[in-house]
Amino acid sequence: MQIDIPNLAALPAAAQQLATAIAESGHSVVAFEGEMGAGKTTLIRALGAALGVADDVSSPTFALVNEYRDGQGKPVYHFDFYRIDSEEEAVRLGAAEYFDSGYLCLVEWPARVAGLLPTAHLQVDLAVMGSESRQLSIT
Repeated sequence: MQIDIPNLAALPAAAQQLATAIAESGHSVVAFEGEMGAGKTTLIRALGAALGVADDVSSPTFALVNEYRDGQGKPVYHFDFYRIDSEEEAVRLGAAEYFDSGYLCLVEWPARVAGLLPTAHLQVDLAVMGSESRQLSIT
């Protein structure tokens, strides 16, 4: 599936499409790939709004994981593994337990913990097309 985001104003509609794709996939782990500054956290913030998250969605760069509640009160875990040194560090954090929890796990920089990701997960590739335009590829 591909979603074009021509500008920031189109982000909420794209996030709603992504939320629907996640629900239909049946996968609880979603891996977000994209270059630095592509807008992974911005997309996840819009996705949080589409899911009914009332909390401020921000990058867990230093905490590594933030927990939010969706509109039904279920946990949503947001990971940013950019600053992680090794998969072992992620293991100590309990990443595998989060991934196995059945709750939605949104993972930025998933390549850094590739060995811990479940085989069945949704991959979202975010490509920069222009100053505000992005293209999502969901597999």
